[in-house]
Amino acid sequence: MAEINVTPMVDVMLVLLVIFMVTAPLLTVGVEVDLPKTKASTIQGQDEPISVSVDKNGKIFIQDTPIDLVGLGPRLIAVTDNNPDVRIFVRGDKGVNYGRVMAVMGAVNQAGFSKVAMVAQLPKKKGKKGK
Repeated sequence: MAEINVTPMVDVMLVLLVIFMVTAPLLTVGVEVDLPKTKASTIQGQDEPISVSVDKNGKIFIQDTPIDLVGLGPRLIAVTDNNPDVRIFVRGDKGVNYGRVMAVMGAVNQAGFSKVAMVAQLPKKKGKKGK
């Protein structure tokens, strides 16, 4: 009577699980943005949000794909399959004009998305010596 030995398959699956757990956080967004600092708490959610970034030159990106302001709304509608409940995070470089970021948020809102949030970087905690 022949039996199938599943131990090697379980070992391989556990190794793959560890590899994916380590690499997944590194694959978030490829656009380099210098985020402003804030003391607000982080947003908790269960679905994967779409990231719209404005870099220091004012260029707009959906995830890491460049796009112009006019095409932003239609592209978001296409990417989300016309689901207005998708969370959208707007990331603006701290050196970019405030009006440019507000224009991006306005375009997202005009496209029918109501769950729009701005992303900021939490300040680094000071050491016990107060440095």
